[in-house]
Amino acid sequence: MADYYARLGVTRDADVSEIKKAYRSLAMSYHPDRNDSPDAEEKFREVTEAYEVLRDPEQRSMYDRFGEAGVKRGAGGASGGFGGFDFGDAFEVFMREFGGMSGLGDLFGRGRPSHGPRRGGDLKMRMTVSLEEAARGVKRSVRVKVLDPCEACDGSGAAAGTRAERCSTCGGAGQVRQVQRSMLGQFVSVRPCPGCGGAGETIASPCDTCSGEGRRRVERMIELEIPAGVSTDDYLKLSGRGNAGASGGPRGDILVLVEVEPDPRFERHGDDLVSNLAVTVSQAALGDEVDVETIIDGTARMKVHAGIQSGQALRLRGKGMPRLRETGRGDQIVRVLVWTPTKLSKEETELFERLRDVESPAPVPDVDEVGFWERVKRAFTA
Repeated sequence: MADYYARLGVTRDADVSEIKKAYRSLAMSYHPDRNDSPDAEEKFREVTEAYEVLRDPEQRSMYDRFGEAGVKRGAGGASGGFGGFDFGDAFEVFMREFGGMSGLGDLFGRGRPSHGPRRGGDLKMRMTVSLEEAARGVKRSVRVKVLDPCEACDGSGAAAGTRAERCSTCGGAGQVRQVQRSMLGQFVSVRPCPGCGGAGETIASPCDTCSGEGRRRVERMIELEIPAGVSTDDYLKLSGRGNAGASGGPRGDILVLVEVEPDPRFERHGDDLVSNLAVTVSQAALGDEVDVETIIDGTARMKVHAGIQSGQALRLRGKGMPRLRETGRGDQIVRVLVWTPTKLSKEETELFERLRDVESPAPVPDVDEVGFWERVKRAFTA
C-alpha cells in the first residue's frame, strides 16, 4: 500500500502548509521538463497524487482510516476506471497550484499554450443508480452532446481552399505584453491578444458549416459500465471521449459522477449493510430460524437464538456490498426488533393471560446498557 506521507517526506501530523511546501519542492524536482530521469514522470505523478489527497481534509481523513483503498474507490479499466490518476491529472493539479507564479511558463515547456492546438473541455455528467444496481453492477447507454471536428473544414475553421493566417497583432504568439512603469518599478502584464482571442491565427474566410469554430456539436450514444460496489461520489473517467480540442487539439474526458439512491430496506455503511428483522415475542423467547432478505442473494437463512432482546444485532457474513477494486463482500448486520401485537384474538388473549400468571418479572433496565451501534461494532468483531 502506498504511503502518501512518505512520498512527500512529511509526518502524519503535518499541517497543510507543510504538505504544500513539501509537494512544491518535490514537484519542481521531478517535473519531466527539468528532470531527464526515466522515472521522473512517474515520480511527479506519485507525489502529486499524494498531495491531492493529503491537502483535502475529507480525503485525508478517509486515507488515514482506510489507506489507499479509501480514496481510490473503483476499478481500473480501458476507460480510465474509477479514481484513476494519470500524468495529465497530475499536471492539471501542478498548474492549478503554481500556474500563476511569475516565470513558470519559462521554466516548464509544458505550460498551457495560449495559441495553437488546445485540449478539448471535459464533459461532466451525473449517473443515478439504485443500491441493488450498485451491488450487482450495471451497464447503461447514455446520449451525450459533444464537440467533434468539423468534417467540412477538417477542423481548421477555414473555408475550403483557404487557411488560417498568422495574427498580425501578436505575430502568432496569441498574447500581448504591456509594460507599465510606476514609482515601484516596471510591471509587465500579459493578456490574450485582442486581435485573435489568443488563438495566434485569424481566419479571413470562415467555414460556412462551423462558422470558423472548427468543431460541431453532435449527439452520440456512449456505453457506461458501472462496476459492482460503487458509492455515491465515485466517478468514472472515460479518457479521450469528451470534446474535441480547438485547432486539432486532443479530446477532453467524460467524467461520470455516480449517485446511489437510498434503499428503504438497507442502511449502507461502507461495504456493510444494516437491515431490520421483526420477530414475534414467542420467536424471541424460544428462538427460531428465519429468512432474511439480502441485496444480491435473495433470502438467507438465519438462526435467531432463544432469549434474544429487541435491538440486538446479528451478522450475516459476506452478504453486504461487493468491495470495489477488491475481492469479497462486506457483511449484513441484522437488527432484531421484537414485535408486540396490538390486536389479539380471543385465544391469543387467553394464552397471554396464562403466560402472565407464570412468567418471571422483567429485570430492571440497565442504565449502562450499550446502544445499538455499539452492538453493531461488537457484531463486526465477533
